[in-house]
Amino acid sequence: MTQAHQGTALITGASSGIGAIYADRLAKRGYDLILVARNRDRLNALADRITTETQRTVEVLDADLNDKAALAQVEAKLRSDASITLLVNNAGIGTHTPLLSSDVDKMVQMIDLNVTALTRLTYAIAPAFASRGKGGIINIASIVAIAPEVLNGVYGGTKAFVQAFSQSLHHELAAQGVRVQAVLPGATATDFWATGGLPVEHLDQNIVMSAESMVDAALVGFDRGELITIPSLHEVEEWEAYEAARKTMSAHLSRNTPAARYSLEK
Repeated sequence: MTQAHQGTALITGASSGIGAIYADRLAKRGYDLILVARNRDRLNALADRITTETQRTVEVLDADLNDKAALAQVEAKLRSDASITLLVNNAGIGTHTPLLSSDVDKMVQMIDLNVTALTRLTYAIAPAFASRGKGGIINIASIVAIAPEVLNGVYGGTKAFVQAFSQSLHHELAAQGVRVQAVLPGATATDFWATGGLPVEHLDQNIVMSAESMVDAALVGFDRGELITIPSLHEVEEWEAYEAARKTMSAHLSRNTPAARYSLEK
């Protein structure tokens, strides 16, 4: 059965892993695709397969989003292509190496990709979505956004930004018809781990989800209008209690006097 045309989805980090699976799934849902990544050969191979299987139109943009000129080209595409109805900010890097064992220049590169590039790409498309009264933004964060002690602190910080940015975007743009979702995967079977020197096979397999299962679950969450989707959290009531506590506390965070516990002892 042919799916109704859904417009065009631009997916970053699309050449492998989570991004490639989003490309496959979204094409089967009726989206044309713009695939962004550094490896043009991988992108072309993926585009050829998807076009053959789905007959969707697939465009390839080979771009290193850590390069300002390449990033600007992708931003320009987002601003100029009115067919784009969905942005999937998937490109990112991470590490499990402790902070004091990490190279600071590599940490800054991580911030540039995980935070700055994601922010600029979102800014490039959000005004158009708001003016049209429709469009979707999916930001791939991580469980370290709410559990930063698990991995490297800079990585956790970048993903906390992605989550907070997504929540703020939803607050600002939902009434204008823009859908925002932050996806917080746990350990996922991709090359993230091998790139950092710890092959996924060395992890406890009870905590590792396949990338296919993660993306399929995340898309169910997107269909249901979830703002925060945590595919591996079975006990959803724990997240609901966490959010309820946060919202209750938020009403008490700014007052004109310090809390009594900070009074000087007499």
